[in-house]
Amino acid sequence: MYGKQTERAIAAMSRLAEVWDGGKTRLSAGDIAEQRSLPKAMVAKLLTVLSQAGLVSGSPGPGGGYSLARRPDQITLNDVYVLFERDDTSPLCPFGGGVCGVGDPCAIHDKLVTMQGSIKGWLIATTFEIFREAAQDKGLKPTPRDTSPAGERQSYRAPKHKGV
Repeated sequence: MYGKQTERAIAAMSRLAEVWDGGKTRLSAGDIAEQRSLPKAMVAKLLTVLSQAGLVSGSPGPGGGYSLARRPDQITLNDVYVLFERDDTSPLCPFGGGVCGVGDPCAIHDKLVTMQGSIKGWLIATTFEIFREAAQDKGLKPTPRDTSPAGERQSYRAPKHKGV
């Protein structure tokens, strides 16, 4: 569905949404990295991109850190997605063998187009408010994930295949 950078950027933004209180609470890149079990250097780079895009605001020094630049219900997953992914606007189906888009669509073309539209619609319709609600209204608490091989969490990215 999306790459590792996008997944990690959404994880960082979701943590900022969980603590949203109008921007008073700020978290450092280190705090976010620790709380989401992510590499600190990667989180710092992602926060820089998110800040340049106007999605987070940061302040340096003691008492500094990052917060969402707008209310969580005003920031969509798509706002983050477009920073790290490129939309494939090619009319050719990746499984069409060079035929799809030239003649009749390949056997999976229509299903693929429908799926891509559904994902795009979900990214546009889903705001970071769901994370604020989960933490503040429902009392769900973030827990660092177990990073051992047995403790890997399910990813929503395509699995890696050996030899491909």
